[in-house]
Amino acid sequence: MKSVHKILMGFVVTVLLAAAVQAENFTLTSTDLKGEMTKTEEFAGFGCDGSNLSPALSWKGAPEGTKSFAVTLYDTTARFWHWSIFDIPASQKGLVAGAGDPQKGLAPEGSIQGKNDYGLIGFGGPCPPKGDKPHTYIYTVYAIKVAKLGADQNRSPVAIGLLLEKNALAKASIKSYYGR
Repeated sequence: MKSVHKILMGFVVTVLLAAAVQAENFTLTSTDLKGEMTKTEEFAGFGCDGSNLSPALSWKGAPEGTKSFAVTLYDTTARFWHWSIFDIPASQKGLVAGAGDPQKGLAPEGSIQGKNDYGLIGFGGPCPPKGDKPHTYIYTVYAIKVAKLGADQNRSPVAIGLLLEKNALAKASIKSYYGR
């Protein structure tokens, strides 16, 4: 069942990357990400001992008709969902560092943190196997045409991805890398 799940996740990501409409001026930036992630973002668990802190992210240039935003983090090397946060109000222009930890209460009011492939709610940083080549991670912000996706925190990452695909007006991404 796990291999079917991974194949389905890979398919969803391929569809998401290919099908989402790009807005010419919609951009995602981060003062925390400089191409390679650090111990600050690294997961705390499963043999990793990082701080598991989601980076500060900001976006601009969302298309007309945007009613909410969503952010995901996906490891394209391992086909692993690390984070989804959705139903972010359209008035928001970013997320502060640490917003991925639901216990800190730093996420925008009304937003929902989804389950990651670690089985936890919220941000789960990178934790590639020691000695593996650096993994490729894609942070993506989606401009969404509905205020609420109609999902809760227990919806699978793949199901969230399908809802994002269906409701995306545009997306913008940052590629990052991490190895141990």
